[in-house]
Amino acid sequence: MPHSICATRPLGTIEIKAMREGGYDGDFAVGVTAASSTIGPLIPPSLPLVVYGVVSSTSIGQLFAAGLVPGLLMAIALMFMVAWYARVRDYGRDSRFVWAVLWFTFRRAFLSLLTPVIIVGGILAGLFTPTEAAIAACAYALVLGGLVYRTLNWPRIRAISLDTIETTAIVLLIVASASIFSWILTTNRVTEMVAEAILGQTQNVFLVLLLVNILLLIVGFFMEPVAAITILTPVLLPLVVGLGVDPVHFGIMMVLNLMLGLLTPPVGMVLYVLARVADIKFESAVKATAPFLIPLGIVLLLVTFVPALSMWLPTLLYR
Repeated sequence: MPHSICATRPLGTIEIKAMREGGYDGDFAVGVTAASSTIGPLIPPSLPLVVYGVVSSTSIGQLFAAGLVPGLLMAIALMFMVAWYARVRDYGRDSRFVWAVLWFTFRRAFLSLLTPVIIVGGILAGLFTPTEAAIAACAYALVLGGLVYRTLNWPRIRAISLDTIETTAIVLLIVASASIFSWILTTNRVTEMVAEAILGQTQNVFLVLLLVNILLLIVGFFMEPVAAITILTPVLLPLVVGLGVDPVHFGIMMVLNLMLGLLTPPVGMVLYVLARVADIKFESAVKATAPFLIPLGIVLLLVTFVPALSMWLPTLLYR
C-alpha cells in the first residue's frame, strides 16, 4: 500500500477537523488534503520511487534528488489554488505570524512531533523494519495519549480500533480488486500491445510521451501505483529510452502520473479514505478534489516536457 494512502488516514483526520473548526468548508478541506497527499511520494524517502528504481535498475539516489523540484512545484501550484479558493469564498486571513506563539506551540507539540522521528530515524538507523516502525509509533502514540496528554481511555481506544479496522478493510478490498485487474492486463498482454501501438503511430518523442501519459492516467484509474509501476516499467521504459528519454526523468513522470490516479474514480483509494474520515459520500469527495487536478495536471505536463525540472538536481549531485 503506498505510503501516501497510509499517511492520508491519520493526517487527514487531523487536518480536516482543524480546517472545519477554522471555518473552512468541508469540501475544500477534503480536496486540499487529497491533492496534497500526492506530493509525499515524490519527496524522499519514497516507496514508489524505490520500487521503480529496483524494477528499472535506476539509481535510487538520483530518483530521490529528481523528485524534489517537481514536489516543490506541486506544493507551489496547490498554494496558488488555495489562494484562489480563499479569494472566491472569502475565507479571510489567518492569525498573524508571531515567533512567541510558534515557540509556545512547538514546545506543546514537541513530544508528538517525535513520532515521525521515531519512524524515519528508526528505519534509517536499522532499528526497525517499516512494519516494526509503525508498531513502535502506535505504541508511542498510545503512551502519549494515555499517560502524558490523558486524552485516551478504553472506550475511545476501542472506537478508534474498530474505525481503523473498517477503513483498512475497505482499502485492502480495493487493493485486491486492483491486483486482479492487474493480473488480467498482464496475462492478456494488454500493456505490451498498447506500447507497440504507440510506436506504430509515431516516433516523435513529445507525442510518445503524451500518449504514454494518457496510458498511465487510464491505468491509474484502475490500478494501485506500485502494481502499475511493477507491470508497466519493463514495457514502457525501453520504449522511451530508445527515444532518448532519461530513465530518471521517466521515473518521476511515471510516479507523478500514477499518484493522480489515487484521486480519480473508480479506484481512487485516497478518496475512499478521506470520504470515510470526513463522513461524506464518495461522490462528494470526487467533486471536491476535481478542481485540484488542474494545477497538478499542469505540473505533470511541465515535468514531462521540461526534463530540466527533474534532471537539474541529480545532474548537479551525481553526474
